[in-house]
Amino acid sequence: MCGITVCIALNRQCSHPGAGKVNGDLGTYANGAHTDGHTNSACTNGQPKPDPNLHQKLHNSLDKIAHRGPDARGVWISDDGLVGLGHNRLAINDLSPDGDQPIQSDDGTIHAVVNGEIYDYDRLRAELTSLHGYQFRGHSDSELVVALYKAYGAPRFLDYLRGEFALVVYDERTGSIVAARDRFGIKPLSWTVIGEGDDKRLLLAAEAKAFLALDWEAEWDVGSLVESGWASNDNRTLFKGVRKVLPGYWMGVTADGVIEHHRYFDLDYKDKREVETRSIEEMITGVRQRLTEAIRLRMRADVPIGIYLSGGLDSSLIAGIVVRLVKEEGFRMGNQDASDRIRCFTIQFPTEGGFDESDIAERTAEWLGVQISKKKMDESALAEYFADTAYHCEHHNTDLNSVGKFGLSMLPREQGFKVVLTGEGANEHFGGYPFFPPDFLLERDHATPGSPLTQNDQLREGMKKMARQALVDMFPRMGVFQHGLDDCEAFRSVNDVLMPGAIGGILVSKAPFAPWVREQWADADVRLTLTNSLSSEAKDKAINKWHPLHTSQYVWTKTVLANLLLSCLGDRTEMAHSVEARPPFLDHELSEYVNGLPPSLKLGYTPGNLGAGDDRSPWWGGKNSSSARVFSEKWILREAGKEFLTEELYQRKKHPYSAPVKWQKGRPIHQKLSEICTKEAIEALGFVDYAVVESALDKGFGEEADTLSFRLILAVAAWVTLGQRFGAKKASSADWANAASCL
Repeated sequence: MCGITVCIALNRQCSHPGAGKVNGDLGTYANGAHTDGHTNSACTNGQPKPDPNLHQKLHNSLDKIAHRGPDARGVWISDDGLVGLGHNRLAINDLSPDGDQPIQSDDGTIHAVVNGEIYDYDRLRAELTSLHGYQFRGHSDSELVVALYKAYGAPRFLDYLRGEFALVVYDERTGSIVAARDRFGIKPLSWTVIGEGDDKRLLLAAEAKAFLALDWEAEWDVGSLVESGWASNDNRTLFKGVRKVLPGYWMGVTADGVIEHHRYFDLDYKDKREVETRSIEEMITGVRQRLTEAIRLRMRADVPIGIYLSGGLDSSLIAGIVVRLVKEEGFRMGNQDASDRIRCFTIQFPTEGGFDESDIAERTAEWLGVQISKKKMDESALAEYFADTAYHCEHHNTDLNSVGKFGLSMLPREQGFKVVLTGEGANEHFGGYPFFPPDFLLERDHATPGSPLTQNDQLREGMKKMARQALVDMFPRMGVFQHGLDDCEAFRSVNDVLMPGAIGGILVSKAPFAPWVREQWADADVRLTLTNSLSSEAKDKAINKWHPLHTSQYVWTKTVLANLLLSCLGDRTEMAHSVEARPPFLDHELSEYVNGLPPSLKLGYTPGNLGAGDDRSPWWGGKNSSSARVFSEKWILREAGKEFLTEELYQRKKHPYSAPVKWQKGRPIHQKLSEICTKEAIEALGFVDYAVVESALDKGFGEEADTLSFRLILAVAAWVTLGQRFGAKKASSADWANAASCL
């Protein structure tokens, strides 16, 4: 619900600054920071000097991310001038000035900026008041952060936070800083260190563009680009020296400048050797109850709340449960009695090619008796919004679906809605993507010994071969990048699941890179980048504990979900228009329950349903597609939500949200991408081969368009846009003469 900018001077070990007061979006500034977690003589031989212009710089930084919080602004700077916090507020809970940030504890010694929402507010507030005597200033959920930190300290206070958040806490009693990000990475938080010696400063912000006003200069991280490190579970971004606080991690900074990173949460799954003892009905009920609770918690706000409604199962199920809670149980949708005006928002793509689902969304809304507004994203609109989408996302995407989400997010704000409920996370938890069947079939599911696939290895092995071939066939049909599904170290390290190769389809190959880049990173393997970024504990569980389906889900969740889907299809495109999205499926208590369910209840073997569902989706096709069609993806979720769904949605197969990929030459999208990808602009990047781009601009459009060339152009055009708007320095081989992977 906010934008954050923080500036901290490192090496503040002798300064115990008092409290000064200003307001702002999350930001931190520090002199003398050490990214390796150690101090050195350069840091300890002197005291950092305060920046006399810090106050103005923080405001300028907040201007860069004003879209994240247009309702109020605040800046706080410590008495010694070495710590500055800034915050742009999107007012959702407690609309009074009591909800403005930065926040101070009741004794004035703890200061924080918080981006996001903390749920279960009433219970936590009552506990902190009665057990710890905390005196709350207002009724904002963000104030819980300083109260919990004061009561329990770090990292224990994070265990109490249920929701989506990025936060920075400064404890002036110890001079320490704590920065943390929610368990799935719904809210962004980046950091970098600038300056030298005693003038080193640590910067944190919700978006890297905020650093531009704090003396940071953008340079490309070419290694991260070619290896796709930005999309993995390591902390790189597209910019050199700019790091992510990883989902489920907290970053501690001591007064003398030591920076350390700690994990406080990770996914875990049922042991594959355990036989399930619960009844199927009990587990279906368990899913329904926990999903309903996750939705109910996210219906609280002091502003109206809407729903993003696609033609899919996930968002439709959320809408159905909301209608039940409102109309039958009397719950409010935000600050309103929504029984007669529950509002949904959907997107309409051009109807050719099977990418438009708006007609299904409209039928669902009619069945539920709710209002629906539609954003038409035709070719002209997609071309118009492309560059702004890339700028807000701060990374490339090889599909125009992010541009569609950028346009869709205009609708709620135009109609007075600041908050929407969304369906992200369901596919990850319940096995919803067409990439999962090959990995599901790798081993028996011993939790369900009565399943035909557990009892009949010959049947399972035959289907496994077909499912793998179906995945191979899908790649050229969808025109995605191919990094290989052959046996390799990456697959072996995660028990032979193919997911790292499937993910490669949306990650750019080496094709567009300049010759010096291809030579420098000749051995780079995107699949290995993905698996190397996973912890040794996770890979050990992949080999010894988890069923391959769960390993596959883990790999996707820690990489694509966190770094791409929750960014360009989530927070970045929504907050570009000051809209906060709340994804109930990413409630960690719900996910922990679902992760303990048998794999066979997620991908249900239902051969009798062969051919059922909507055939318009380009994801379903080819002679081997029957191996995927015999599975009812998200089976237990369908059963848990059956009473809230139309028969059409209950039967329909998953269609991953994507935009059309074939467009004519000379039309708006071709014109826009050609205007962006000029020879001069490409050469200014320094790491892209213009000859490849020129060829792709020709081959990627027209009646016989090569979809892979089109996707390549989308990535390059995003790089050009970012390079120009960030003023990024041209990359050269000299800058990377001794380059090595930096995980």
